[in-house]
Amino acid sequence: MKMMFIGANHEVTGSCTYIEACGKRFLVDFGMEQGFDEFENVQIPCNPSQIDFVLLTHAHIDHSGLLPLLFAGGFKGEIHATKPTAHLCDIMLRDSAHIQEFEAEWKNRRGKREGKDEYVPLYTMDDALGAILLFVEHEYGVFREISDGIQIRFTDAGHLLGSASIEIKLFENGVHRKLVFSGDIGNKNQPLIKDPTYIEDADYVIMESTYGDRVHHRPTDYVAALAQVLRETFEKGGNVVIPSFAVGRTQELLYFIKQIKERGLIPEFADFPVFVDSPLAIEATNIFMKNYASCFDDEAMDYITRGVNPIKFDGLNIAVSADESRAINFDSRPKVIISSSGMCEAGRIKHHLKHNLWREECTVMFVGYQAINTLGRKLADGAKTAKLFGEEIAVKARVLTLPGISGHADKNGLDEWIKAIDNPKKVFINHGDDKVSTLYAEHLQQDFGLDAVAPYSGATFDLITEVYEPGSPVKNERRFKAEPNTVYGRLVAAVDNLTALVKESSGRTNKDLAKLTDSINNLILKFK
Repeated sequence: MKMMFIGANHEVTGSCTYIEACGKRFLVDFGMEQGFDEFENVQIPCNPSQIDFVLLTHAHIDHSGLLPLLFAGGFKGEIHATKPTAHLCDIMLRDSAHIQEFEAEWKNRRGKREGKDEYVPLYTMDDALGAILLFVEHEYGVFREISDGIQIRFTDAGHLLGSASIEIKLFENGVHRKLVFSGDIGNKNQPLIKDPTYIEDADYVIMESTYGDRVHHRPTDYVAALAQVLRETFEKGGNVVIPSFAVGRTQELLYFIKQIKERGLIPEFADFPVFVDSPLAIEATNIFMKNYASCFDDEAMDYITRGVNPIKFDGLNIAVSADESRAINFDSRPKVIISSSGMCEAGRIKHHLKHNLWREECTVMFVGYQAINTLGRKLADGAKTAKLFGEEIAVKARVLTLPGISGHADKNGLDEWIKAIDNPKKVFINHGDDKVSTLYAEHLQQDFGLDAVAPYSGATFDLITEVYEPGSPVKNERRFKAEPNTVYGRLVAAVDNLTALVKESSGRTNKDLAKLTDSINNLILKFK
């Protein structure tokens, strides 16, 4: 039994942990890195085709976004997740693949004029569709044996619809170990979804630390605080532009705005329009409503029992087509525009920023985490200009962050979660900035007396001998995330698959062996 840390180690995105146990190789999450990439990640220590299954904590792309790439490399095992997570990944992985292909097409049109080599997308729509077919759905709270000696249970993490902490029980040669992966731990008293459910026991805990160095300074009344921002902007004749994550945060904002309208908090602008400009957000909203029974909190369920949709109201406008999206910026009324992506790195939000950033009467309001080196982080940190579609746009609009509206637990919330687990032998801290993950591990050591460490990518832990090898940090000297060499990576994966096929061919007929040999030799001659 051993564990290797692959991604989101001293970094916030790209979550991935590799485990060998009970004769199986499996991953917990396989996420995409987003924004600033400070450290190089080690590769998974086997070919994707040799991974037996994946356990997925939730649907956010920094936890699920490389599953299509795993499929493209030869992975054909099961992906275990909650039912809502499987439903959200159905739309989110397809959306991610669309973005990959669209960006490749755009770069190749431009690159062809400049004489550059063809850019290959990270993965294709076919890869995403292939990965989606591998999902196996689970309910919360039920242990289920997925392989001899391996039992898993999903527990509501309160971070996103369907998000989970995962308990893993391993039984091998008379040895029993229990691992708990926190996933992303939710902020308490969020709209719509339930608070995190705590876990009572574990031998080893792998725990996130996104906000492990701070406490959320939330307004006493989210709805009133948001209403004040809207009023101040509308009085100047401006728009409130909200870069929002399509899944989770957009639905929460709609819930808040419904309450603003119900409570009549802006009577002078009672009929203000709200535009949701994100096809993904629209699909996600439908999935929220289909999965309310297992995930909605008591307040949201009160709407449901009264036959009222908690995230629908008069004045809500949905933009699906590109023409509908463009038309928003020709509507002269003061309005709210909610669009993705939440960190302003891609999607329709960039068009709305181009039309509104330079206007002093407008407000750009952030309501979620902004990773280092993203456009959203630069704007939140006070950038005076923003480059959009090759044009420098002056930042004259008011830019603010509405505090406390976070899907992640703060330091107090993380403490509450880990304190519920009875005396774990060791706690591994991941999914936090370099400084934050180190500080939170030290906090658990000094204040709770826990054996806590913040491993780097490549660190290993033997679950039998309890020997921990911390690994060595490898700085990314390029400062910016390099484009992955996916073509070469797929070639290496194909060679590994071919090698495995040859090793398994000893029982084949001479005719089949000769045919395989000739095919390999012909391929070598063709490309030599």
